[in-house]
Amino acid sequence: MAASEPSALQGARDTAKAGERTGADLDLMLGAAREAGRIALGYFRSKNQVWMKGGPPPPYPADLDVDAYLRGALTGARPEYGWLSEETTDNDDRLGREHVFIVDPIDGTRGFLDGDRQWCVSLALVRAGRPVAAVLHCPALERTFHAVRGEGAWLNDVALAGDATAHHVSRLTGSRRLNAEIERLYPGRFSILPYVPSLAYRLALVASGELDGAYARSGSHDWDLAAADLVLSEAGGELTALNGSPLVYNDPATRNPALIAAGAGRHGELLRLAKSGGFLH
Repeated sequence: MAASEPSALQGARDTAKAGERTGADLDLMLGAAREAGRIALGYFRSKNQVWMKGGPPPPYPADLDVDAYLRGALTGARPEYGWLSEETTDNDDRLGREHVFIVDPIDGTRGFLDGDRQWCVSLALVRAGRPVAAVLHCPALERTFHAVRGEGAWLNDVALAGDATAHHVSRLTGSRRLNAEIERLYPGRFSILPYVPSLAYRLALVASGELDGAYARSGSHDWDLAAADLVLSEAGGELTALNGSPLVYNDPATRNPALIAAGAGRHGELLRLAKSGGFLH
């Protein structure tokens, strides 16, 4: 037994160092997210907003400015980390990095341009395919979610903890189309939150307990999900594909299948509803 103690001690030290580094990474991300939110607020509800109708929208200047700031602030401080962002041209360099920042400068841009306050700066740090630190900063709502793997999740520094014994599902949301389909299939059964333009914020509402669950059709990207995934899981919930599998981030392909976001104890019921109703594919 004594012979194994040095190895065990070294493992404990390595774990402590990793924890210290993740804590420092989170502090970096929180500071960057708050400054990014300040930059975005300078554009929010301004008279200069332009959105082209028909076809994919071009990047909006706020997205580009926030993206440029975040890339400089985060990779400038951690040049050994990889980078994946909605507003930056992707390349394979990130695939060989141990740590990767996955970023959506403004999640919910369409709502942002419409003056809806439900948008977020979404930052995740991913290692081995899963997020280890996350920040969702919603400056127009004055709400900031953050999480560290194995250490919990917080909303404005108040710890989030779901009740795993509560299996009842009554409060849901999804896309506009999904909301209409759920109401058609189950008229009056659920309280359906009107469409939330930021997918990350929808998932965060499940983490905070304001919703029991949320659904998303296939096609979302890593940057829409990675930060909210960690916040939700550290609050006791789950984000999975229809087969129950957790998501893996920083693969070559960044698009994801249809998803179920479940509050603590509610995944089974939400999965049953999706499969019996056939509305999620």
